[in-house]
Amino acid sequence: MLLHVLHETAYDYAPAVRTAQHMAHLKPANNARQQLLNHRLTIDPLPAQQMETIDVYGNTRAFFSLQVMHDGLRVQSESLVSTSAPPAITTSLAWDAVRERMRYHRGSHYDPAAEFGFASPYVPRDPAFVDYAQACFEPGRPLLEAATDLMGRIHADFEYETTATDVNTPALEALALRKGVCQDLAHVMLGCLRSLGLPARYVSGYLLTEPPPGMPRLVGSDASHAWVSVWLPGAEAGQGTWADLDPTNDRTPGEDYVTLATGRDFSDVSPIRGVIHGGTHHSLRVAVTVTPAESDAP
Repeated sequence: MLLHVLHETAYDYAPAVRTAQHMAHLKPANNARQQLLNHRLTIDPLPAQQMETIDVYGNTRAFFSLQVMHDGLRVQSESLVSTSAPPAITTSLAWDAVRERMRYHRGSHYDPAAEFGFASPYVPRDPAFVDYAQACFEPGRPLLEAATDLMGRIHADFEYETTATDVNTPALEALALRKGVCQDLAHVMLGCLRSLGLPARYVSGYLLTEPPPGMPRLVGSDASHAWVSVWLPGAEAGQGTWADLDPTNDRTPGEDYVTLATGRDFSDVSPIRGVIHGGTHHSLRVAVTVTPAESDAP
């Protein structure tokens, strides 16, 4: 599927901002199931400095600094992405066998996925997550089957409520509330998997805004979206694959999803963050549109 992505962010400040430095994760990834064909980042006012770097997780990020007085900031990211459905996953390793494999043992082979089993700034490891998830993880149950069951349980138990939380709401608080947005549901699922000793990472991205005829409109399709990727080790040490699961919509992400970046949690891949001098009060507006595209690039 060929998708056109338009992500627009607008800040208004009072009083004006004197100087600012920002970091943005707004460039879609290139991976096995999607190819970035074109990308343009437009910033107003024009930055004094702008550069792209690759972060520790392999995501492309843009740094820019503003050295002029400004009472507003407009950032527009426009991309053309070719996506495909994820391949079928046939692994049947039990979740408790995976947990044992991912534990540190002297002399064992290092698996880079293991770092996604630790606590992160937004997602602690806590017995409350284990208590919530335990019913889905019976001894010997295949990991993907158990994780898919957990995804469905979160989808059923949690109310999608945009005013119940904010970007700084801890995952344990969202678990107690049983409310939140896609970020919260992803953080809760990460907390459950990691507290059980299973590596899982946070994925930021987008959804097709309007679905094909006869298909339901997905929650989160008019904004940035977030879901979870769980590590499924292969038969040999160091081999394996990441399987994406979306608890907000209770489904496996397909070709109607666009991946932006992956990390431990939202703090690693927030669309825009930065430091400003001035602008004591500010307002934020974000608009995202993902539409099927013709072959012409943006």
